[in-house]
Order: sequence, then structure tokens, then C-alpha cells
Amino acid sequence: MAYMSQSSSSNIPQNTHEVFLSFRGEDTRNNFTSHLHATLTRFQIKTYIDYNLVRGDEISNALLRAIEESKLSVVVLSENYANSKWCLDELVKILECKKNKGQIVVPVFYGIDPSNVRNQTGSYGIAFAKHEKQFWRDVSKVQRWRSALAEIANLAGWDCSTNSMQSELVERIAKDVLEKLNHVYVGDIGEEINKYEQLSNLQAMNLMRGSGFNTQLWHDLQATNQHLGELRMKKNVILLRLPRGM
Repeated sequence: MAYMSQSSSSNIPQNTHEVFLSFRGEDTRNNFTSHLHATLTRFQIKTYIDYNLVRGDEISNALLRAIEESKLSVVVLSENYANSKWCLDELVKILECKKNKGQIVVPVFYGIDPSNVRNQTGSYGIAFAKHEKQFWRDVSKVQRWRSALAEIANLAGWDCSTNSMQSELVERIAKDVLEKLNHVYVGDIGEEINKYEQLSNLQAMNLMRGSGFNTQLWHDLQATNQHLGELRMKKNVILLRLPRGM
């Protein structure tokens, strides 16, 4: 079941969700990932998490669509992440969206050294030995997985020891996600505000140049300025999502 966090501001851009969580269920479903999801929800970040898939859904298609629609993906790389062909396919799609759509990707190394992810050693090496046997007829598929792991291991992310106090780290990761999302939204709205400010200035100049009062130009200018006010309000509401101390 595609579980969507329900709390969100009506003034935040209305995607179905904002963040996609990729994780290995057996490693982190009942601890780190559930805590992270709860914190993202508390920050009013609409998050897609795939452990409640609706029966009858074509799961792979639903996940691919969810990844494509997201502004940001959090990838929780854990001990057994590379064992899952499903997780590896998600990762390939996430990085494809990063390249083609500018999606933000935030890796979390949960109880795993980034070098093991990058070089596919340790538990990741064992997993790939099995993959290469299973997919010996499709070498390119395995190579795509390897390349994806190498790429994400080189991205700036978060290190999380399984023995560490996770509550503070989860809070920091959620704040980082929120800040990154707001930067995207504010940037998008800022560009739109600039365009409408230019339009407003042009309409005002045309109105003043006329020999007489032009009712249509006046109404057009009022409509533009009203929309400008709405955009500025939306920008302020987005900024208000930032928790104190950020």
C-alpha cells in the first residue's frame, strides 16, 4: 500500500509526495527507517514508503512512478541492502532521476562503511557473488547495480552506527531534508515571482504611457499584483516549515 504521510500544508506545492525512502526492510523497517519516517511526517514532509503496498498493485510500476514524482530520495544503505534486487533497481532509478530530473539524493550509511558500498566488499561483495551467478546471462544488469552503488557512495551523506543514539541523528537528517526541499521550492517560486514582477512593471509602464485611462490594462495589472501577493505568501509559508534553530 502506498502509504502517504497525511499532514501537509495546503500552501506547499501539491505533489502526491515529496520524499521517497529506499531501504532494506529486514534491516531498518522497525527501527531507523520507521523513526525517520515519523520525524519527516512531524515536519509535514509528505513521504512515500513502500512497506504498505496495496494488494493488487503492480508494485514495481508503483515504485518507479513514486521515485519519478519525488523531489528527493533518502537511501538507507544497510548491511543487507545489496542482497535485495528490488533495492538495487530502486537505486538505479533514483540515480537516473538525479541525472535527468535533478532529483536530490541523500544517502544514509546505516551500520555499513561507505567503502564497502563503493567497492562492493564485505556483505556487499557476498551479495554480488550471488547476483553474478544468478544473472550470468545479464552482465549489464549487475554492472548497473555496481555503478549505482559506487556513485551513491561518493555522494555527501550521513554515517549512522547501529550502536549510536539515533534519535538526534534522525532529527538532523529530517531537518537537512526539509532544508533541501525548501531551497528547491523557494528557488522555483522565486523564479516565478521575478517573472511576475517584470510583468507587473511592464503593465504599469504601459498603463502610464496611455493617453487616457485604460480599464483593461488596469484590471490586468491588478490581477498580476494579486498573483504576486499569493506567490510571496506561499514562499513565506514554505519558509515557516523550517524548524527553529535551522
